[in-house]
Formats: sequence, C-alpha cells, structure tokens
Amino acid sequence: MIIYIHGFSSHGFGGKASAFRAYYEEKEEVFMAPSLSNVPELAIQTLEEIIESCGSGEIKLIGSSLGGYYTLYLAQKYDLKAVLINPSIYPYVTLEKLLGEVPNFYDNSHFEWKASHLEMLKQYEVSITEQEKMMLLLQKGDEVLDYREALEKLPNASVHLEEGGDHGFVGIERYFGEIERFFF
Repeated sequence: MIIYIHGFSSHGFGGKASAFRAYYEEKEEVFMAPSLSNVPELAIQTLEEIIESCGSGEIKLIGSSLGGYYTLYLAQKYDLKAVLINPSIYPYVTLEKLLGEVPNFYDNSHFEWKASHLEMLKQYEVSITEQEKMMLLLQKGDEVLDYREALEKLPNASVHLEEGGDHGFVGIERYFGEIERFFF
C-alpha cells in the first residue's frame, strides 16, 4: 500500500494526490491519500491508525511539504521506505508566520492555526537512522521552503535536485517510474 500525505491546508484530492492515485490505480497498487486534520496530533493519529491496521511491512509513504515532515516521523517509527517531495523540515518555524485564520485549499473554508499547533509539531521531529530508505525530490525554485534544509537533514538519502520548479514540484509525473523502482 502507498500512502500519500498532503501538505499544510491541503487535502487528499489535490493535484499531486490525484496524479499519484491515477498512476497507482493503473498499476493496480493499493493507494490512499487521506484528507487529514489541520491539527497535527489528529493528523498523526489518523496516519498511525491506518499504518497499524494495515501492517507496516506492506506500506510505503509519499509526503509533500508538511506531509514530508509527518512522513519522516512515521518512516522512522515504523521502519518504512519513503519519498519526500519538497519536504518541510522545520514546520514549527516556517508555519509560524501563518498563525491565525488560514484558508483550506479544498473548499476555501477557514481554520485557525494556533501556537499550540506549532508546539505539537515539535514532538514529531526525528533523526533518521536509515536514510537509504528515503528518496528526496527537491526543486531549487521552491518559493516556500529552503531545499538546503532537507539536504542537510538527509545527506545520505537518494537525492533528486532540480533547478527551477516550485513548491508544488513541477512535473512530478516524470518521477513516477523512479519512485516505483525505489519502492519495489
């Protein structure tokens, strides 16, 4: 099973999630992209329950942005292979500027992003002991996050670093085959 973990204020029907879903449906692989709570503890609880109900040995993770941060925590906890797409390495720092009312990208509703949420994020920071189980997909044109933080945190991961691009990772579909080979 492949679990895609979306980023901050996003959802399981976003562009990357939908592209991965179509790819894995065609491959007849079990794929899931849950829409997660904006409250970090609730998001992690949901993901842990999914992993534990499926048996962690069969699961591979793909995480984007804040989902990449969650993916690091879960991959370390459950000893899973993972692909990180422009991951947020220090979301309790980068998301501090968004405290207050934030739009949800699914339906343009709003939710309150609180200082207590930043504190929740800190408890999920990990050191990755088996970096060879990680693939990093980074674009230097990421306007939201500094790609160098991911390189510093995961120097021994399989790294794919591109000039240009953006935070959403332009052309992610080009990497589907490579991700498949990495996982299997």
